[in-house]
Amino acid sequence: MLGFLNLHKPPGMTSHDCVGRVRRILGLKRVGHGGTLDPLATGVLPIALGSATRLLPYLPEPKAYQATIRFGITTATDDLGGEILSQQTAGHLAKGDVEQALVRFQGCIQQQPPAYSAIQVNGQRLYDLARQGQPVSAPIRTVEIMAIQVLAWQSTERPEVEVAITCGSGTYIRSIARDLGEYLGTGATLAQLIRTRSCGLFLSDSLTFEALESQVSQGTFTPLSPSLVLKQPILSLSPIAAQRFSWGQKLPESDYPDGWVQVRDNCDRFLGIGEIREGLLRPKVVYLWSEE
Repeated sequence: MLGFLNLHKPPGMTSHDCVGRVRRILGLKRVGHGGTLDPLATGVLPIALGSATRLLPYLPEPKAYQATIRFGITTATDDLGGEILSQQTAGHLAKGDVEQALVRFQGCIQQQPPAYSAIQVNGQRLYDLARQGQPVSAPIRTVEIMAIQVLAWQSTERPEVEVAITCGSGTYIRSIARDLGEYLGTGATLAQLIRTRSCGLFLSDSLTFEALESQVSQGTFTPLSPSLVLKQPILSLSPIAAQRFSWGQKLPESDYPDGWVQVRDNCDRFLGIGEIREGLLRPKVVYLWSEE
């Protein structure tokens, strides 16, 4: 099997849990996901099926979220699933205060991931170290926030703001909530998170586990073709060139600029991913025709 599943992740499951359930439903051993979602989060979880797992590094990067941030509270996990560390009244905050502060969180910014995260330090996950009571400090990283838009504002003793966020990979929305609260002097934590877009897949097209199981039982489930998910330009090869590409040979290519391309043959069969550099097409991921 070669293709993708746009899974609508439910709350309460880890991304690893979701991969395991997909394996059982499809009876497929080789399954992977394109970007971790926290257990409390819901929304788009891209799933690669079969040999499509080799294509995960080449999926489009930008992600989009709809997040609810609650002010006046801080937690150990930077979301409502963690131990409460502090609480205070934040009723003085106004929508304009938050909108003005959010400007600081756009563009390329420095961000410290939450202590409870899947990042590895010295071969151990940070959340494992944190649960053992060991002091942890995630390394600061540079992330890109393309846009933050306020969608709704609820004014109470602990106000909430709902925002739409478009960002690059590696961004932690929990960290944005934490740092926003720190900047405003009230503390804040992430109250709800929905991923609306990831790896070129959208929430409106996603399948729940129930829908997936129904399609599988009815024999109607069809994985998404790589050509529907990958966004690189398509390069079509002649039969001879296609065979040489499948053998892993470099090919001269002067009509395309340097960069990644989807490679297909003249019958529109997907052959893999190549990189054009210095006038040569260099195979990076190669499939046999029978793999699709």
